[in-house]
Amino acid sequence: GVVEACLLHMLKRRAAGFLRTDKVAALFTKVGKTCAIAGDVCRKVQELQQQVESRKNQPNGQEPLKRQGSTTSKTPVLTPQAIKHIWVRTALIEKVLDKIVQYIVDNCSKYYEKEALLADPVCGPILASLLVGPCALEYTKLKTADHYWTDPSADELVQRHRIHGAHGRQDSPSKRPALGIRKRHSSGSTSEDRFAASAREYVESLHQNSRTHLLYGKNNVLVQPKDDLEAIPGYLSLHQSADSLTLKWTPNQLMNGTLGDSE
Repeated sequence: GVVEACLLHMLKRRAAGFLRTDKVAALFTKVGKTCAIAGDVCRKVQELQQQVESRKNQPNGQEPLKRQGSTTSKTPVLTPQAIKHIWVRTALIEKVLDKIVQYIVDNCSKYYEKEALLADPVCGPILASLLVGPCALEYTKLKTADHYWTDPSADELVQRHRIHGAHGRQDSPSKRPALGIRKRHSSGSTSEDRFAASAREYVESLHQNSRTHLLYGKNNVLVQPKDDLEAIPGYLSLHQSADSLTLKWTPNQLMNGTLGDSE
């Protein structure tokens, strides 16, 4: 959507097409007449659109029977969002979006007004350069709606920061932490159960979820609870919720589930 907004900024009416409602389609079609790469994208998009239309025309969403082994038996299922941005999306998946944008930038006077973003001598080439990275990726699996709090997990952050902070302390555990707590006694007392529940709730909060987003985590942060006590290494984390930021810290013994007899 952002790339489309850049492509449509101050696009000439002649380039957009007088009667075309889909200005991006008109732009790609016009560029495809002189740019072979854009022409290939136009053909692929037209094939996808025909497959989508044929799927819509089938009664009850049923597909026509095809011969076994046919290469066209796998009709892609495109979401409404994918259909909306099908031109930029297809060029991106084919890894040629950066080349097409670069071609448009090099020939911007044909398609854009002088004040357009892509006609700018600095912003135009920058946009084409920024698209090189996304075009180098393999889009075999798209992220789901919950990827904001599932990637990466908090225990992975703990492991990363232990690797970076291991040179300063020899007593820091080197293996991957177990995000849990081991009860010292099985007496079943109310205070101990409450302590275990609060500890479990805190450790679970280190994992990103739908309510809080883990912004930052660092291990081996020293905290001195009292003046006469030695500083204790622990895990520091910053969480963001809908209405607040929360800073949390817990000792390494709790993170490893080996609290022992520590208070």
